[in-house]
Amino acid sequence: MTFGKDTYLKWYRLMLLLRKFEEKAGQLYGQQKIRGFCHLYIGQEAVAAGITTATRQTDPLITAYRDHGMALAKGISANACMAELYGKVTGCAGGKGGSMHFFSREHFFYGGHGIVGAQIPLGAGIAFAEQYRGTDSICVTCFGDGAARQGALHETFNLAMLWNLPVVFICENNGYAMGTSVKRTSNVVELYQLGEAYSMPSKAVDGMKCEEVHQAVYEAAERARSGGGPTFLEIRTYRYKGHSMSDPAKYRTKEEVQQYKAIDPISEVKALLLKKKYITQKALDDMLAEIKQEVADSIKFAEESAFPPDSALYTDIYMQHDYPFIREEL
Repeated sequence: MTFGKDTYLKWYRLMLLLRKFEEKAGQLYGQQKIRGFCHLYIGQEAVAAGITTATRQTDPLITAYRDHGMALAKGISANACMAELYGKVTGCAGGKGGSMHFFSREHFFYGGHGIVGAQIPLGAGIAFAEQYRGTDSICVTCFGDGAARQGALHETFNLAMLWNLPVVFICENNGYAMGTSVKRTSNVVELYQLGEAYSMPSKAVDGMKCEEVHQAVYEAAERARSGGGPTFLEIRTYRYKGHSMSDPAKYRTKEEVQQYKAIDPISEVKALLLKKKYITQKALDDMLAEIKQEVADSIKFAEESAFPPDSALYTDIYMQHDYPFIREEL
């Protein structure tokens, strides 16, 4: 599969937006303007970029709590994402979800899930709904390497194959789960082999290359769309930061981090754009300035937005409007 100028420019702009948004989120967390947990996507941008070009906007996507990057990639605005981090009513979940629970039905983004592996059966359920309705949409279901040891994964893989569901399971394997390497926690270190136990088409993918991610996801998506059932992709990536903002990441060496930074997907795509003369350095500088302004504007938007009213505590919780156990006054 070959890729042209437009695709590389789309990948570069998206990855740069994700990187600059996350860098600012980290700074704001340090200033205590963002509270709770915060898991940054820095280093894994090529996964989101490749998935975006390999699938349709209308394909549902569900992921774990490292969700900012995927949310932006699905088209949720930086304003709505930043406001959600701030807990503001203008956030994509009304300020009630926070960092780990981004959501937008409008953008076919179904979370942001804080329970490790909980989104795996939910993703299969979304795929079942698409199959039941007779659409040709597929559900992209993402999770981390830590979730690959959850029992829900095995139950889901079994039923997904039994029912031939239109789902692409993606393990974003960044090597360390919450802080312990795959080699120390799993007898199966080639995680894609877990899918083979269910006769599910499975493979490992270089997650530092947009091209490799796109091709693998595109093939899996088309297989699912045409009735070929699920695929499991172990996309091997790397996070440059700790598991969360509270993680000093002392379980890996500085040399290892530098090795991965040397193959940073953003730098790699930038070099290719310049080498092929798809864009000038001036245009790249202008793009960077534009993205920085977009992120700055999102911070202003979030800071000027209101917090949810106290009454929001009971909204989007109960379907029964006259539920007898809701008190009118707080």
